[in-house]
Amino acid sequence: MPAKAVIQVVLLGSRWRGNGAPARDKGHFSLGSGAEDLKSCQPEVVRIEKMFDWMIVGAGFTGATLAEQIASQLNQTVMVVERRDHIGGNAYDYLDEHGILVHKYGPHIFHTNSSQVWDYLSRFTDWLPYNHHVLAVIDGKKIPLPFNLNSLHALFPHHTARRLETLLLERFDEGVHVPILELRASNMNGDLGFLADFIYEKVFYSYTLKQWELTPDELDPSVTARVPVRIGRDNRYFLDRYQAMPKHGYTEMFRKMLSHPNIEVVLNTDYTEIIDVVKFNRMIYTGEIDAFCGFVYGELPYRSMHFEFKHIRRGAYQEVAQVNYPNDHDFTRITEFKHMTAQQASATTIAVDYPRPCRRGRDDPHYPIPMPENQDLYNRYLKETHRINGNVLFAGRLADYKYYNMDEAVRRALDLFETKVAASAHAGSDSTGRLRFRSHPIIQHQPLFPGQCNTVERPVQIMAECG
Repeated sequence: MPAKAVIQVVLLGSRWRGNGAPARDKGHFSLGSGAEDLKSCQPEVVRIEKMFDWMIVGAGFTGATLAEQIASQLNQTVMVVERRDHIGGNAYDYLDEHGILVHKYGPHIFHTNSSQVWDYLSRFTDWLPYNHHVLAVIDGKKIPLPFNLNSLHALFPHHTARRLETLLLERFDEGVHVPILELRASNMNGDLGFLADFIYEKVFYSYTLKQWELTPDELDPSVTARVPVRIGRDNRYFLDRYQAMPKHGYTEMFRKMLSHPNIEVVLNTDYTEIIDVVKFNRMIYTGEIDAFCGFVYGELPYRSMHFEFKHIRRGAYQEVAQVNYPNDHDFTRITEFKHMTAQQASATTIAVDYPRPCRRGRDDPHYPIPMPENQDLYNRYLKETHRINGNVLFAGRLADYKYYNMDEAVRRALDLFETKVAASAHAGSDSTGRLRFRSHPIIQHQPLFPGQCNTVERPVQIMAECG
């Protein structure tokens, strides 16, 4: 096991803490010249000398967007605290040991109909046009997803497919998208009833059971509605106006978003480790809302993923970037990243996705589980946060307990900035520049809650792995 070294860090000067500028090593942000200090376990003793207008917990899309907007539009200072060893949240990508650009937390394909979001992110990246295609293995055949008229003809004999297509077009307008649960509830008899049950069983049921350990009927209908049955022949997985990949990867885009001189980023650090020694006025929290409140009502459940990366010594592994396996194997899909990034290489890397329950402290929470009882539990926590009187703002997939696409997370952050942050930029501070946080009776026992932090000057202690 690597030794643990306490690195005492000053939040001054260059970002990505250490004593050097950030450097990219195979896609990872390292500590630059400060890396040698980590390797030798020689701590650098420094002290905090800076007051921040904002602390933002989390360096994913929500946190990075808000940090950039506050720094550039309000000229206020921001400290971004990220407990992982990288920026970018689940969109983080890097060059693996073979030089292939991969997504650490599964495939992330950017798509949006929002010109506001597209224009905003285009300030930080050029784009590679990309239309995502997904195949699913059904009865030994690879068919396009979402299920469409081409899928119909790939699965059934020609005369059967033609008859089913005619019936569908008599019942639905061409181009319509029909959620599978709605299709099954349409009281269709005969061949169309058979087709609705076939699609449900072969495409949705087993995949959903593997992904969520729940049937499609047990989940909120919005889950299966994300992949509707399409009465048409467009094989693209997404139909949004804007579809592309960041030309140099997501991590590089995030680096540019967070490169403003008003922004400091601390990695490998839970905010509770430093909140009693860092001076700031307000907080934006993008982490798990139940963790913030000390799990007083119990844990909100999440699904997590395990990704098994394999390097393949040939130019391509599969026909498209993503192939789903609804009914076979214990994994759900295989991703080949070169299809998305247009990288030219003689070999390739794939990722095999294994869904599993999220074990707190051991797994990353990926997907909130949309069920009525979970929403009720989230609402109890949301009510508790209202008692903080706006001194902490909550946003993001974990804080909102809501599955956001990437563009939705950016839009949520931009909206929050306009309605809450910019509108109250100069409100809420006392004469010393510190917010007067109201005491929160539910979590008074937590000494690191913002309302109880003080401003004593002492080194920030960040635990770092030292090999």
